Amino acid sequence: MSVSQCLDEGSSLRPKKAKLSTSLVLGFSEEDKRGTIQPHDDALVVTIRIGGYDVRRVMVDEGSAAEVMYPDLFRGLNLKPKDLTAYSSPLVGFKGRSVVPMGMIRLPVQTGSEVVELDFIVVDAFSPYLAILGRRWLHALGAVSSTLHQKVKYPSEGQVSEILGIQAMARQCLIMVIQHRPETDASATAEGDL
Repeated sequence: MSVSQCLDEGSSLRPKKAKLSTSLVLGFSEEDKRGTIQPHDDALVVTIRIGGYDVRRVMVDEGSAAEVMYPDLFRGLNLKPKDLTAYSSPLVGFKGRSVVPMGMIRLPVQTGSEVVELDFIVVDAFSPYLAILGRRWLHALGAVSSTLHQKVKYPSEGQVSEILGIQAMARQCLIMVIQHRPETDASATAEGDL
């Protein structure tokens, strides 16, 4: 009797794939700085797939407890106010001004083969970024980020995958912030010039 005659589809004698219990180390080295302009103080700005579209000018901010979406992306994704769920907690900026969000929307964020569903708080405020991805995204992905190395690393299919920051885009965003003059500031300056 041959081995193939002894085995059927339900046989417990079939070889099983061994489970490898290797733990991946997510970290950064000097090698990870290759391809970046050093020294720098650039934000970590990436292009990432949100709601089925590749979205540029997304800032990764491990200091943010929330994922935030700004009006340009909201309109660019053809979303409407009726797509939002209520979100009434105000967000407070550096100048102490609070912004009342338009609402919240849940969208998929895809990195490689990994998809994470996230709740974005939609705010009607100026930003050079289209969105901010914060700690919830990083933690859901099991990722670590480094502004110094301009990378996000995360485990995917038994390997360490990377998302590269785009320093030129980060610098364009900084210029947009410097050139931005809110209407209230512009009118105050104009009146002061008279």
